[in-house]
Amino acid sequence: TPYMFLPVGFGDIYLNQILLKNLKANGLDTTGASVIEAMAIPALGMVVGLLIGLYTYRKERTYEIRDIAPDDYEIPVITKTKLILSGVVVIATLIVQLQTESMILAATTGLILFLLLRLVRFSEADDVITRGMRMMSFIGFVMISANGFSNVLRKTGDIEPLVENSKALMGDSQLVAAFVMLLIGLLVTMGIGSSFSTVPIIAAIFVPLCIQYGFSLEATIAIIGTAGALGDAGSPASDSTLGPTSGLNADGQHDHMRETVIPTFLHYNIPLIIFGTIAAVVL
Repeated sequence: TPYMFLPVGFGDIYLNQILLKNLKANGLDTTGASVIEAMAIPALGMVVGLLIGLYTYRKERTYEIRDIAPDDYEIPVITKTKLILSGVVVIATLIVQLQTESMILAATTGLILFLLLRLVRFSEADDVITRGMRMMSFIGFVMISANGFSNVLRKTGDIEPLVENSKALMGDSQLVAAFVMLLIGLLVTMGIGSSFSTVPIIAAIFVPLCIQYGFSLEATIAIIGTAGALGDAGSPASDSTLGPTSGLNADGQHDHMRETVIPTFLHYNIPLIIFGTIAAVVL
């Protein structure tokens, strides 16, 4: 939820560097745009889905006790002091990000503080940095590929006929148009697995459609921003679902599809579609 609502960290990449940039590249004037205002209602849908999920899965689950750790594994001791210091480091990193608007300086600050406060051992620093770089490299590669694909769509000149045909199918209703565009965004992102790579592709098609239907700037941001986030929340190939499964399945008692993908899809994507449609109509 934070990255699709707050323009900080990954949110800055998604909202400012990808979403607004692609809206502008496809002919929409984004001057004076407020991404927080535009994405507030869809983000509220995520919160509602979370609250419903807490009720749906309120019963305890019984697990088989398995010894999965190697014989020489040392269980790390997590004290209250470490938790408090970790929270301080996170806040300090956020402050540096906001003041300098540099993710590099913010990340460096966080890493240095974690090492100086012995929250991360010096012997583990190489692994921590390498895993972080691997994740960012993947995101960068996806962004480059998606932007290249969206540029090909624009240069071929086939977007206008696609927009006209889509408008003919949707009719003249803004409500229907917003709902259909969100469903298209869901299908595209479900296959790709990343909202970051979906926005450049769907923006090339959705911006002309939103202009024709007379959607406001905030409504257009809400439609495209929500459409991108939709599949990211429930795609089997998304890091939003693969990440939790990699941890929950450490003992081999977690099913990726039934216990991560489907619950996430039901509790996040359905509220996102509903609240995204509402945002498109009321903004």
